[in-house]
Amino acid sequence: MPSPLDRRTKRLLLRMPAEADLDFVTALFVRPELVAHRPDPTPDTPEASARRLDRDIDHWHNHGFGRWAVEADGRLIGFGGVTVSQEFDGLNLSYHLHPDSWGHGYATELVKEALVFSFNDLHAERVIGLARSANVASRRVLEKCGFAFEREVMLRGAPTNLFVLTAYSQMV
Repeated sequence: MPSPLDRRTKRLLLRMPAEADLDFVTALFVRPELVAHRPDPTPDTPEASARRLDRDIDHWHNHGFGRWAVEADGRLIGFGGVTVSQEFDGLNLSYHLHPDSWGHGYATELVKEALVFSFNDLHAERVIGLARSANVASRRVLEKCGFAFEREVMLRGAPTNLFVLTAYSQMV
């Protein structure tokens, strides 16, 4: 049964993550191509994956929103959405989709819905996206969705591009 927190796009179901997603999270974050752009591209241990899922679920309980579990055609393909940033001004947009789902426009569809939610439902003033220079695909998604490069920051010891979209830029 759908939750009132669920959202739908043309092709995606976006829902609150659940403990039942742990096997998928564990399998996702051991994929070398998924962790390749981290400062330390070491795959997650099962314990690290469990902590990641717990953080996502806790964020929902603490804030009433967070990163969604993303389903396409009735199967889980990843996670994404906005969270409260602890390091930067604005909501932090992030997403991780299974490599088998890359190249189908799902990331762009997810990001666009996350932005509608951020600005219309949460009345956010600013949403940020972080992408390493080498992660050309993520940078393209951010730019396609209206984000502008603001500056380079150090994140976990590695230079990272900080992209920004503001509520004001949505109105012009």
